[in-house]
Amino acid sequence: MKAMILAAGKGTRVRPITNVVPKPMIPLLGKPVMESIIEHLRDSGFDQIVVNTSHLAPVIQDYFRDGSHFGVEMAYSFEGLLKGGQLEGAALGSAGGMKRIQEFSGFFDDTFAVLCGDALVNVDFREAVRFHRERGAVATIILRAEPREEGFRYGVVATKAVGRITQFQEKPAVADAVSTTINAGIYIFEPSVFDHIPSDRPFDIRGELFPALVAAGAPMYGIDLPFEWVDIGSVADYWEA
Repeated sequence: MKAMILAAGKGTRVRPITNVVPKPMIPLLGKPVMESIIEHLRDSGFDQIVVNTSHLAPVIQDYFRDGSHFGVEMAYSFEGLLKGGQLEGAALGSAGGMKRIQEFSGFFDDTFAVLCGDALVNVDFREAVRFHRERGAVATIILRAEPREEGFRYGVVATKAVGRITQFQEKPAVADAVSTTINAGIYIFEPSVFDHIPSDRPFDIRGELFPALVAAGAPMYGIDLPFEWVDIGSVADYWEA
């Protein structure tokens, strides 16, 4: 199966660490966070992985190379420009980065996973894919219950009993949150999702693609699975991890 790791962000909330190390390469448990992600994807049946890069891109690519050392095949999509002989990052947003890869190579030709490269997770991908296919979803989000007072840090999701997603709130005020279920940044998609992503401009999964899918009445679901999740959203998160 195929997967995409989102690794193009600047990681501004983890500065000054990310001034010299891209966020997915921050060491945790003796290895870069992204290495643990790749190992988990491999063990879950994903053997072809594409990574979008931008900020400090060579650090990521020089470490993982073609992925063979980690038991997978890897490729990279750099988002930026060459100016004055130097690479200058210009990220396209999480969904925009997906669209660029698809238009260039047609890489996503079946059910695929997308996840952030800066969180340590051990989610049951096989169960998530089974759930996704059983419901004929175009998109499935891995959900997680968090204390209400933490909802402002994430995207809050409202669902029906069968898991059909009905509403999104991106980092709402505590008093305004419609649920205590949050988007964990782990997704299962069908290639038809690209019908909802415009070309040649930045486009975000959380803030733009998902509301567009809801508005279009597309079959989008959420599954709440028990799993460990270490999210490095800030320097304080890193010390806690």
